Amino acid sequence: MDETREVKASRAFLVTVAVGRTFYQDSAEELRLLVLSDGLEPCGIMQAKRDKPDPATFLGSGKIDELGELAKSAGADVIVFDIALSAAQERNIARRLEMPVMDRTELILEIFRARAKSREGRLQVELARLEHLSTRLVRGWTHLERQRGGLGKTGGPGEKQIELDRRMIGVRMKQLRDQLKRLARQRGTQRRARSRGDTLSVSFVGYTNAGKSTLFNKLTRANSYAADQLFATLDTTARRFWLNDEETVVASDTVGFIRGLPHQLIEAFKSTLDETVHADLLLHVVDSASPVREEQIHEVNAVLADIEADNVPVLLVYNKIDLSGNTPEIVRDETGRPKAVFVSALTGEGLDLLRSAVAEFAANWREENPSTPRELEPWELEIEDDAEHRRKTPQEELAELEALL
Repeated sequence: MDETREVKASRAFLVTVAVGRTFYQDSAEELRLLVLSDGLEPCGIMQAKRDKPDPATFLGSGKIDELGELAKSAGADVIVFDIALSAAQERNIARRLEMPVMDRTELILEIFRARAKSREGRLQVELARLEHLSTRLVRGWTHLERQRGGLGKTGGPGEKQIELDRRMIGVRMKQLRDQLKRLARQRGTQRRARSRGDTLSVSFVGYTNAGKSTLFNKLTRANSYAADQLFATLDTTARRFWLNDEETVVASDTVGFIRGLPHQLIEAFKSTLDETVHADLLLHVVDSASPVREEQIHEVNAVLADIEADNVPVLLVYNKIDLSGNTPEIVRDETGRPKAVFVSALTGEGLDLLRSAVAEFAANWREENPSTPRELEPWELEIEDDAEHRRKTPQEELAELEALL
């Protein structure tokens, strides 16, 4: 967002843009929920359509002037776009309208910054924000004086400050990546410790606000934060998930996905999302009452492909049947195996069916993946090597025994 926004604004004017043939039925409602999640109050909306973006202002000068009049008459403090703007476009719009501007990327980054609770989550969000900021530094220093240097070259404090900030941001980003690598190694060790033996690993994924964390809490009796808002959960939680008297599995709840999730966040949260990549089964939670559930399923599948988790087996869990009117049931594929379950995390309907479907998958998985000795940790390999070197030959052991006698 533009540097003129020094304090958080309270009233936001929303702008949704359909480009070409791309149209999202829920774009206005989703943007409203995102704005509310950031603590802003929506005060109006403009829905625009363009064949292709205008390079300078995305919407074109005429539409931008119309937007300015609407935003000012609504008493807006900030304008929020539902698309990603380039640094130049955002700067041009803010200058023309004399009002701060946020795009979708900055809005989501801001929500993540406010919601991150764990040390790893805060580091991941800071890294994503710095990566985004590093592409927009030029805006922050346009107020500095540019002085004419020798030989006809321009130079001055503005350019020097930009270079200094780029270097500082680069150093900080390297520190963050190093810290996240250490945390990722710890997470990997914890994951391997949980996976010793033949315990099934299950990961909950889904579009944000599909009821994923509520379902996770019901099944694992955990107390992860769950609320009717976007991105209520950012930090991964792992708990035991009881299936029946004979079996439990390890379940993990991860960050929810959304259309247009900034690539900086996907990159920064890869260590957290590794829980998804290494899972044996994904429970893809879907809001069965949403009119755009098929589009949301597609967006989640796209993110799973981005993090290379699209080859992990998936069981669709259609949640919120108390709102959609569906009945609890297990839907099977052509081979007779469960492919979808209809449940309500709120009322508990269908949860026994879900446990049964996961238990059935676990039985098939165990049959197809017989237990094999786990790979030794590096420190265990070192101990084994030392023991090998100290191991005596039968002749040496006999000589020691004779010496004792």
